[in-house]
Amino acid sequence: MKLRNLALTAVLMLTAVMSYAEQYVSGQHYKVLANSTLPRDPAKVEVAEVFWYGCGHCDHFEPTVQAWKKFLQADVDFYQVPAQFSRQWKIHAELFYLTHALKVNDKVHQAIFDAIHRQRNPLLDKDDQKAFLAQYGVSEADFDKYDDSFGVRRQLKMADQMVRTWGISGVPAVIVNGKYLVNASSAGGEQNVFDVVNYLIEQERKALKK
Repeated sequence: MKLRNLALTAVLMLTAVMSYAEQYVSGQHYKVLANSTLPRDPAKVEVAEVFWYGCGHCDHFEPTVQAWKKFLQADVDFYQVPAQFSRQWKIHAELFYLTHALKVNDKVHQAIFDAIHRQRNPLLDKDDQKAFLAQYGVSEADFDKYDDSFGVRRQLKMADQMVRTWGISGVPAVIVNGKYLVNASSAGGEQNVFDVVNYLIEQERKALKK
């Protein structure tokens, strides 16, 4: 009897999820982009979060992003894209790609949010960035080697082009397969963003299998 009840509960839960998912409609819960981009890996469903380290909403959203990432399947390609809407945004975008070039982003990504929003260190000055990254083993010589390097400048340019193509005007925003935009406003709150994203991933996954 217990097994039967458990099975019935599972079916009811699945039905509820499917029923809820069917309510996600274009123009209401997500936006179809006027200008789409091709995924960097055509064999996978691409998900990109556009953010700014200095954005309070992005700071609040980051733990949700990291929690969602833990359950990603192998056919989903997730990455983050820093927006560059002003000089301060570009400085932080450069810091993001610099930490990738230095291979320390996994260690410092959350710490950068913490420094800016909880320690009141804006990390807009190169000396402040050097001192901050020194705590994570980055030497001044390595910082200078990669700072404003060709690779970092190239990534900055590509990121800016993508954000402009997508027509994004605010962050955080999540782009699914270069086609759909989901944000807190469309999803009905930050807590619902990845419900809509997961739904769109499943639609794109089905399309890939055809």
